[in-house]
Amino acid sequence: MKARTNLNLSIQGYDLLDKKRNILVMEMLSLIKHAEHIQSSIDKVFSVAYKALQRANISLGISTVEQIGYAVSEEDSVELKFRSIMGVEIPIMKIVQSEDIKVNYSFFRTNYYLDLAYESFNKVKLLSVELAEVENTIYRLADHIKKTQKRANALKSIIIPKYKELVAYIQNSLEEKEREEFSRLHVLKQRAQG
Repeated sequence: MKARTNLNLSIQGYDLLDKKRNILVMEMLSLIKHAEHIQSSIDKVFSVAYKALQRANISLGISTVEQIGYAVSEEDSVELKFRSIMGVEIPIMKIVQSEDIKVNYSFFRTNYYLDLAYESFNKVKLLSVELAEVENTIYRLADHIKKTQKRANALKSIIIPKYKELVAYIQNSLEEKEREEFSRLHVLKQRAQG
């Protein structure tokens, strides 16, 4: 009875692991599409940003743009939290900032192209954080899918066949003992009658 119970639990465990794997794969595939979309957006914004930076370098001079670049502060407001999807810790990254873009340089010696470059690189920064979150999530999901697949394969290929064999062996042994007992009883009955 214990072997049969373990067999049933192993089969249920395999079914649950298989469902979990399928859910994680579907989640990962949707995230891959999202990552591709973010990457194409980054490429477009980078293109605009570099063209604007080139024009700012030409119109203002490289040394002026470089000096203004020193006025731009380093980003240190990235928040990292975690959430769980089917037991997988997924990062949530966010840059804490106000709705308006804060400009850290004077408008006195600048022009439209520098402002466009600044705004575009700021968008790239936000998109890069989002892409890092999505790619890290994809990596963690892929790793967990691999582990789940190994566990499911171990159940399917090793544990379940072992318990099936054990249940069959015990059942055959019990049936054999029943037949022996039946034969013994039949012989005893014939001796008692004879």
